[in-house]
Amino acid sequence: MTATLAHIRRHPIKSVGGEGLDRVALSAARRLPGDREWAVLTDAGERNAQASQTAGEPDRWLPKSCFLRGVSSPQVQAISGGWNGDALVLRQPSQADLTINPETEGDRLVEWLRPLWPANAPAPTRLVRGAAIWTDQKWPWISILSLASLADLEARTEQTLGIHRWRGNLWVDGWHPWTERDLIGHIISIGDVELRVTAQIGRCEATSADTDTGERDIDMLATLEQLHGHTDFGIFAEVVTGGTIALGDEVTA
Repeated sequence: MTATLAHIRRHPIKSVGGEGLDRVALSAARRLPGDREWAVLTDAGERNAQASQTAGEPDRWLPKSCFLRGVSSPQVQAISGGWNGDALVLRQPSQADLTINPETEGDRLVEWLRPLWPANAPAPTRLVRGAAIWTDQKWPWISILSLASLADLEARTEQTLGIHRWRGNLWVDGWHPWTERDLIGHIISIGDVELRVTAQIGRCEATSADTDTGERDIDMLATLEQLHGHTDFGIFAEVVTGGTIALGDEVTA
């Protein structure tokens, strides 16, 4: 079976929503453009952010512990949405929809998030852009996931898990289940773009939440460990040869 690119996903704000794309231009040694461009700092992250910032924005990459994340609140995992023209439109089942300009209305986002955030966790403080893209790794990697591996996991857990809880960038249709784990160090091609597979993606408890309801519906880490002896799902890759990729492009490994 020919493998093809089935989904391109971008998350403009780290851990807050996400959107699908039909095509995207990738550059060598760069992340997916516009992915995790923004992030919400918490009280715990402000000390790191303020230690190195320019004009009020962090000027270096910061670890994920500095930011609001779905691992601390399953309700955050149920946020969807992305760009609509020049505005970000966000939705959550228990909240009224929010439309903001992230350049000037970050405070409105923070207030919108407060009811979703547990009282015993460091509170959200401000929306930041900064010099870095706020992926969990400081390396310029893109995440690639397999629909066949997802289908196998859904069959074995007897649950519909969907693609959104994993917050991946690229989804491939047509690989055999879990064969992506054998690609570390290999070059794969998507259309004319070449990527070098660099690492497995280790998962956190955020993936235990149903992204439709914002409720935890599975212990994902325990499930992966029981079924496979690890808590990985998906792979990271670095762009070697840039170009534009589009839905339906052939994927070769």
